[in-house]
Amino acid sequence: MILAEAERRIVAACEQRPVGWTILRPTLIYAEGRDTNLTPLSRLIRRFGFMPLVGGAPGLRQPVQAEDLAIGAIAAAASQVAVNKFCSLPAAEILSYREMIGRVFDALHLPRRLISVPPWLWRAGFGLAKPLFPDSNVAMGIRKDMTFDATPAVRDFGLGSKALPSDF
Repeated sequence: MILAEAERRIVAACEQRPVGWTILRPTLIYAEGRDTNLTPLSRLIRRFGFMPLVGGAPGLRQPVQAEDLAIGAIAAAASQVAVNKFCSLPAAEILSYREMIGRVFDALHLPRRLISVPPWLWRAGFGLAKPLFPDSNVAMGIRKDMTFDATPAVRDFGLGSKALPSDF
């Protein structure tokens, strides 16, 4: 809700002047060692050697590299077709959350140790683990599909993104 309000304010401010705007909506962002998505998970994996996943962690993701986003932002700024539009910026590859985490193990040169936990056990265990991970919440383990269509960004300003590498 906070992001939606910020977007509305940006659009209103631009329309009051007349200034063209483009709102870019990236998916899960990673930047080897510098992001707040996969890097903290890689630290947990390195520390504990396993990763609990709710159910089979089938929720779909499109992790996009920060460098690709920067290139996409420059391309969008240079495109008249992208003016006054909202643009999703997903990666081209769609992965299950389970596979995405598996690739983090691969990049760390560790065997994939993914433990499926029933949702009820996740919720119960989370209360005990919360003091160890104060910045986390129970919803972080509940993985729904989060995929977006890149067609408009590809069409309007040539967005292209690499897949999540196996050497993250």
